[in-house]
Amino acid sequence: MTPTSEGPTPTFSKENPFPARLLENRLLNGPGSAKETRHIVLDMRGSKLSYEVGDSLAVFPINPPEEVEDIIRLLGASGDEMVSPTALKLAAPESLRSVLSDRLALGGPTRKVLEELAARVTAEAERTMLTSLLTPDAKELLAGFLGQRAFVDLLGEFPSANFTPQEFVDQLRRLVPRLYSISSSPRVHPDEIHLTVAVVRYVSNARQRLGVCSTFLGNRAELSVTPVLVFVSHSHFGPPEDGSRDCIMVGPGTGIAPFRAFMQDRLASGAKGRNWIFFGDQKQDTDFLYAEEWQGYIEGGQLSRLDTAFSRDQTGKIYVQDRMRQSGAELWAWLRSGANFYVCGDAKRMAKDVDAALHEIVREHGGLTPEQAAEYVKGLKKDKRYQRDVY
Repeated sequence: MTPTSEGPTPTFSKENPFPARLLENRLLNGPGSAKETRHIVLDMRGSKLSYEVGDSLAVFPINPPEEVEDIIRLLGASGDEMVSPTALKLAAPESLRSVLSDRLALGGPTRKVLEELAARVTAEAERTMLTSLLTPDAKELLAGFLGQRAFVDLLGEFPSANFTPQEFVDQLRRLVPRLYSISSSPRVHPDEIHLTVAVVRYVSNARQRLGVCSTFLGNRAELSVTPVLVFVSHSHFGPPEDGSRDCIMVGPGTGIAPFRAFMQDRLASGAKGRNWIFFGDQKQDTDFLYAEEWQGYIEGGQLSRLDTAFSRDQTGKIYVQDRMRQSGAELWAWLRSGANFYVCGDAKRMAKDVDAALHEIVREHGGLTPEQAAEYVKGLKKDKRYQRDVY
């Protein structure tokens, strides 16, 4: 829906996402990096969407066209067949190619899908394989098998199942939007939203896999051409309302995104509190995201400390939690004087390791028992002085 002078301005939301234009797509990593991290700028003019520092942007992705075409070929279809997937509850049928492109998730097959395949296959070898995977004592084997495959793999490995286009799309779930921490401040960029996107690529089951949304934003969306459907997802995460409070920010990799926004916002609002950033990645020469900006803040006195941990630059790997421990006495002094502590990034390992380091620092430098340290950290959370945006 496009605003016109004759009708009311639409309200953009999850149900009616805003078609943003891609203004900038810049590679942040240097030559030779093992990573591909992109600085994405989206034009939000006309959306009337408001966001605050700490919020996320939800992006509706488009599936890789090569994978869509592979599925159509394996189904023996043309792509023009009209279908109405169960998961979508469409008002009217749409073409197979259309729903596979941007409406349905092509990854994450489940046990239920394998059970459906087992009921359909006619080849004995295929039935034997599925039966072995679906036995009660094969849970780990099944999990490993599914974890290595998308729907395109199953169509190729079990061709005798013979799905019609409608039967196939009924097995798929809705394609959901992906959330990215916003890396800009509305005070500084009122008509734009910036994102810091790690482009995901890996191999499983001898097939190249692509992060659906990261490769859409990073590699397939065309500048000023491809509409990027978005809406704002509001968060509990954000800098202190009291600008005099100090901020300690731990954001390795793309976890640095909201803290770029924090710094922009605190400078624009005239916040007087000190700022301390812990950043980590693989190599300083190729993976120091936004290095020039941080250096500018250091030189301008707006960033009091910048502690970095580049894990591949020495024999023994060093991470942000190691840098925290090395500066434990000063970190404790900042906390004792009222600083807020923020963490953004990987929930599975980094955030847990940072939390453990925080507890150790509070215990050691605060002279507390483990129980007292845990209670202190719990108090930080209760007072919203310890906030996490992890995924």
